[in-house]
Amino acid sequence: MNTVSFIKATGIWYRNEINTIKKKADVPLQPIFEAFMNAWEAILDRFSKEHFRNGSIEIQVFYLRNLFSKENGNCDFEKIVVSDNGVGLDHNSYQRLINLRDDTKRHSNLGTGRIQYIHFFDKTTIDSIYKDGDQYKKRKVTLSKNESFLRENAILRLDEDDNSTETDLKTNVTFEVPLDDKDFYSSLSVQILKDEIVKHFLSLFCEYRNLMPKIHLSLFEDMELKEESDIVTSNIPNPDKEDNVYIDYRKLNEKNKIVSAGHQEKFQLTAFKRPSSEIKQNAIYLVSKGATGISFDIDSLQKKDEIEGNRYMFLLSGDYLDASDRDDRGNIKLVSSQDFKHQNEDRLFKEEVVLLDDIVKETNNRINKLYTELDGNNQEKNKTIDELQQMFLLNPITVNKVRSKIKNTDSEETILKTIYQADSEIEAKKDDAIRQQMEELKSLTPDKTENYQTKLKEKVDELITSIPMQNRTVLSKYVARRKLLLDLFDEILRKELDSLKEGKRIDEKLLHNLLFQQSSTSEMPEDSDLWIINEEFIYFKGVSEVKFEDIEYNGKKIFDKDFSEEDKRYLNSLGEKRLAKRPDVLLFPEENKAIIIEFKAPDVNVSEHLTQIDFYASILLNYTIDELQLTTFYGYLIGEDIEDRDVRGRVSRYEYSPKFNYWFRPSEKVINFNDGPEGSIYSEVIKYSTLLERAKFRNQIFIDKLIKGETK
Repeated sequence: MNTVSFIKATGIWYRNEINTIKKKADVPLQPIFEAFMNAWEAILDRFSKEHFRNGSIEIQVFYLRNLFSKENGNCDFEKIVVSDNGVGLDHNSYQRLINLRDDTKRHSNLGTGRIQYIHFFDKTTIDSIYKDGDQYKKRKVTLSKNESFLRENAILRLDEDDNSTETDLKTNVTFEVPLDDKDFYSSLSVQILKDEIVKHFLSLFCEYRNLMPKIHLSLFEDMELKEESDIVTSNIPNPDKEDNVYIDYRKLNEKNKIVSAGHQEKFQLTAFKRPSSEIKQNAIYLVSKGATGISFDIDSLQKKDEIEGNRYMFLLSGDYLDASDRDDRGNIKLVSSQDFKHQNEDRLFKEEVVLLDDIVKETNNRINKLYTELDGNNQEKNKTIDELQQMFLLNPITVNKVRSKIKNTDSEETILKTIYQADSEIEAKKDDAIRQQMEELKSLTPDKTENYQTKLKEKVDELITSIPMQNRTVLSKYVARRKLLLDLFDEILRKELDSLKEGKRIDEKLLHNLLFQQSSTSEMPEDSDLWIINEEFIYFKGVSEVKFEDIEYNGKKIFDKDFSEEDKRYLNSLGEKRLAKRPDVLLFPEENKAIIIEFKAPDVNVSEHLTQIDFYASILLNYTIDELQLTTFYGYLIGEDIEDRDVRGRVSRYEYSPKFNYWFRPSEKVINFNDGPEGSIYSEVIKYSTLLERAKFRNQIFIDKLIKGETK
C-alpha cells in the first residue's frame, strides 16, 4: 500500500497540543540526541544487552557547496541523517509514534521526543525496513508542524507502507530545513558532534563501555566525504570514583513544616577528575535515561577552578531522576523546599518527595568526603566572608547564621545578597515585634489595667530596647559607606590606586570629586561627602566648580543685578573676567553667611594661595544681589604641602593650633567698596591627611558602638 495519507489526531488539537511540549531551545542538538537515543533503544530491542556490540549507529551531516564556497570555505546545510540497525519502525513502534504521549515503550520514555523533531526542523523523515513475522516490510513517514500538516490536524504523514525486497533491518531519520539555529547547523563539524554526543551520553557510555555498538560520524560536501570519526571505548573517560548518595524523602507535617518521611532514595554518583583541557567546567550533572540534564555548581569550586591542573565533573543518576524526566529528555522536574512548602491545598506535588535542595546539599557533602583537597576552598570562602564583614560592617550574628549556606562558588555579590536577605528577615521580625509592642501599649488603660504604671514601664522599656536594634542595620550601612570612602581617600593620599602608581601626580580634581562632584549645581549637597571637613556641611545649600555668574540661590542668579560703570570696569579690568571665576565649593549655611572651600593638589605649596579665599569673599560681599546681604564668611584652604613659616610669614594673622594640626585666622575684615556694611571672614588652612585622621576617628566611634551592640 503506497497511498500517502495524513495521520490525523482524534481527541486532541495539535495546533494547541504541541505548544504544551516546549522546545529545548538551549540544546540545538536535542533532536539529534533524541534520534540517537531512539536508535540505541531500537538496537537494544533487537540484540539485547549481551549482544549489543552487534548494533551500529551512524550520523551523517550533508552540506552543499555554493558560489562562494571556494572563497570562504562555507557551505549550505542540507540535512542530517541518523541511521541504525535496530528493530525498525515495526507495528509497536509505529503505534507509539502516531499516539502522542504513548509511554508504553520501555526505557522510561514519555512518548513526546518526536515533538522536538518538529520544533527544530521543518521536515523530518523516518524511513525504515522492519520485519513483520517472516515478511520484511518498508515504512516511511514524514513529521512536520508546518501549515499543510496542522490544517489536517496532523504532525505525521504516512508516505509508504509496503513489502520490501531488502532484508537488512535499518532505520534512517533525516532532518531537513532547520527552523532555528541555522548558524549552528551551518558550522557543525564531526569533532563538535562527537564531543557533544560523548558529553551528553557519558553516563550511558560508561555503563556500556565494554558493549559499545559501532558509532560512526561523517560529514559530506556535495556527497564527497570530508570528515569522519568513530566513538569508541577509548573516547569514554574512566570514572575516577563511584559512590552512592542516600537522600531522605520529605513530607509536610500537620504544621506544614517539612520533615523526613522516614525512608531514603538511592542515587549513584560517578566522579571524573580530568585535566582541564578535557573538562571545560566543574559541575554536577543530573542524569536521566542515560542523558545528562540540568546541572548545578560544586559548592567548593568555581566553574573554571583548577586543582593541580585538573577539573571535576560528577554525574548523579538514579530511578528517581528517570521518573522525574519531562517531555524533552534530560529536563528533570524536581521540587524545591520553598515550592513544596507553599503548595496549595490541591497538592501540586506528591505527598512524599526528594527535594532539589537535599539533592544539592547531600551530593556536595559526599563530594567533599570523596575529594578532601576541595575542603581547602572552604577556608578561602570564609576569608572572603570575613573581609566583606569588615568592609561593610555586617552584623556578625547574621553572618555566622548564614555562613554554612554560602557556597565556595558564590561571588561576592551573591554572598552579600545572602547576608542582606537574612538581615532583612531578622529586621522584619523586629518590625513586627515593635508593632505588637505598640498594640500592647495602646491596650493599656489607667482605669482598667491592673498595676498600670508597672506594666506601662515594662512595655516602654521593651519598645525603647527594640527600636535601637531595628535602626542598627540602617546605621551600619551608613557608617560602612563612610568607612569605604575614607579608605579610598587614604589610598589616594598614599598613591595606592592603580592610576597613581609609579609616582604619578595626584590631580586636585580627584580629591575634589571625592568630596563634592565638580560642576555640581545641586543646591542641596546632601549626597556629597563634605562631612569629611565638617558634619554640618552636607546640610547646607551650595554648588561646586560653577562660575560666579552662573550660581543660583533659591532659583535666582546671585550676581544678576545692574552694576555701576565702576563695578563693570573693575570686574573686567586687567584682562580678567572676575565673574567667570569658579570657587571649588560655595555653601550658604544661613542668611547673610557663606562658606568658601578651595582644594589644592597635594604637591602644591598651599601658602601661595592664602589670599584666594579673601578675594572670593570680596566678590561675594560687593557684587551679589542686595537681598543676599552676605557679610559673614568662612574660608577653608585645603592641601597637603603646607609649611608653617610660609603660612605665618606671608599672612601674619594666621596662628597654628598644634593640638588639632591646622592654621587659623580668627577674623579678618572684608571691605565694602560701595559704602555698604563691611564683612568679616574666618579662615583655616588644613591638610588632607589631618581631615582624614579626624574623619576616621569620628567614624570609628560609630563602628565601635555598632560592633559592641551587634555582638550583645
